[in-house]
Parts: sequence; C-alpha cells; structure tokens
Amino acid sequence: MADMAVQPEARGKSSRLPLIIAGVVALGLGGAGFWATYTGMVALPSGHAAPQAPIAFVPLDALIISLGDMNDRQHLRFAAQLEVAPEHQAEVAKLAPRILDVLNGYLRAVSVSDLDNPAQLVRLRAQMLRRVQIVTGEGRVRDLLVTEFVMN
Repeated sequence: MADMAVQPEARGKSSRLPLIIAGVVALGLGGAGFWATYTGMVALPSGHAAPQAPIAFVPLDALIISLGDMNDRQHLRFAAQLEVAPEHQAEVAKLAPRILDVLNGYLRAVSVSDLDNPAQLVRLRAQMLRRVQIVTGEGRVRDLLVTEFVMN
C-alpha cells in the first residue's frame, strides 16, 4: 500500500516538468524577440506607407491572331499595357511596333491547348514580359498588364 501512494505523487512531479520547460523557452524567445526589435535587427512596420515610385502606362494596340490549322481556325484577341517609369514612357511608346511584332510572333507559336488553360496565363505573361524587356532594354518595362485575352 505504501507503493501505491508513491506512484501518483511521482507522476504529478514529472507532468510539471514539460510545462516548466515550455515556460522557460517561451520567456527566452520573447526576450530574444524584444531584443531583436529593440536593437533594430527586425524592423516593425510603421503607420506610414512607403512612397511609391511614379508609374506610367503605355497602351499597346490590340492584336488579333489566327490560331490552329485551316480546318479548325480560331482567333485570339489580345490587348495589353506596359507599366514603365515616366522617364521611359516616350522611348517605350516609340518601340510599340517592334513590341507588337514580338508578341504576335510569340502568341502564334503557342499551342491552342496552352491558350485554353487559364492557369497558363501567368506563364504566358512572364514569357511575354521577358521578350518585351529584351526589345526595350533592361530596366525600362516593369510589368505587362493583360487587359484583353479573348478566344473564339
């Protein structure tokens, strides 16, 4: 009977040990977080939004592209705008015919099944943006915004 009284008491002490360890770890992590924030290692967001760089948009003419073979002819209507820095807007606008030529050639080479899949639009945008950046020069075009993408 003396053994039975000792066992519950031993179980009670061992169950408090993980709680004590968790408390010590939590205090340690809290202190480390405070120290990192206080010393400037981690920056907290301020109430003020960072000033955004000014942007301008260069609209591109809409393209109508024939897709598929002669028996199953489909068309794609594509329109986009280019996001540029205001100081590069005139330069990029002058290159619009060359940009349209590159986009036209790329979209004709893409398979119809890729154009039908909505998930492929992200990959297509990235490919087109890269081609536009090569034509216009590095650092002039920030993004390509697809404003119209309709297949019949």
